[in-house]
Amino acid sequence: MERSAGRLRFEPPDGVRNDFQRDRDRIIHAKAFRRLMHKTQVFISPDGDHYRTRLTHTLEMMQISRTIARSLGLNEDLAEAISLGHDLGHTPFGHTGEAALAQTLMSLGRTFRHNEHSLRVVDHLERGGEGLNLTVEVRDGIRNHTGEVHPSTREGEIVRIADRIAYVNHDVDDALRSGIIRMEDLPTGPISTLGEQMSARINTLVRDMILNSRAKGEISLSSGVYEALMELRSWLFRNVYNDPGSRENQKAAGVVTNLFEYYLEHPEERAPGDSDPITETVDFVAGMTDRYALATYRRLFLPRGETFA
Repeated sequence: MERSAGRLRFEPPDGVRNDFQRDRDRIIHAKAFRRLMHKTQVFISPDGDHYRTRLTHTLEMMQISRTIARSLGLNEDLAEAISLGHDLGHTPFGHTGEAALAQTLMSLGRTFRHNEHSLRVVDHLERGGEGLNLTVEVRDGIRNHTGEVHPSTREGEIVRIADRIAYVNHDVDDALRSGIIRMEDLPTGPISTLGEQMSARINTLVRDMILNSRAKGEISLSSGVYEALMELRSWLFRNVYNDPGSRENQKAAGVVTNLFEYYLEHPEERAPGDSDPITETVDFVAGMTDRYALATYRRLFLPRGETFA
């Protein structure tokens, strides 16, 4: 796709950058993008310096998307813009935070999905409520990078698969580095198909996606490689992301739940932004970084250490 179908609000051409380059630049300069550096990918407040954050995940996934788009002769700028914006709506504490907020909202008859909230961030929350006024193609790719509905562009389809390629492999790498899993714990079927080392697995997946997409005329992995990727992904969800025995995950979920309930009951203390109190509270809590959420939780719920008579 070379040209955009337009924006929610008309803007004249830039004269230097195409529409998708402008979207990329707006996302990079957004406050929500900067906050990604302090949001969990998998590990909450890790001791080491080399664990991924939501920001480094975004950059690694963007690189994979651009490589595939270039090899297939598609629009790299569009793939890059979707990649950079796809996780802007993620909560603090990664999958754990998202699940906790979704569970809390379920009791109120609401839902929460980070892809939908990412679209809300770029449409309504950035620039003081004005939004970034992104192109319809980038908005579509952000909204549909996960979930039942697929993107309407081939570049969006690339991002949808590249997201899984990136996080499955670098999350395995981080889990191994942390010591919570060992190489021999990984499922043998997917590892034998994709490769033992992270670089080998990514190489297998990217090359397979390029070759298979060329052959079929649609963005896809071959069936065997796709099944291996999804089996490894399911294994991660069971053993790393949603480990019911993880006390750290349980504590992180409690932080998100308690903060949401507190700010829903104390509207005067949250940032104003929407007439609906539930939506406004979701916007406030989901926008927190890990460290801001933890600092706020300590301030609201933990004693400060004074000596009492």
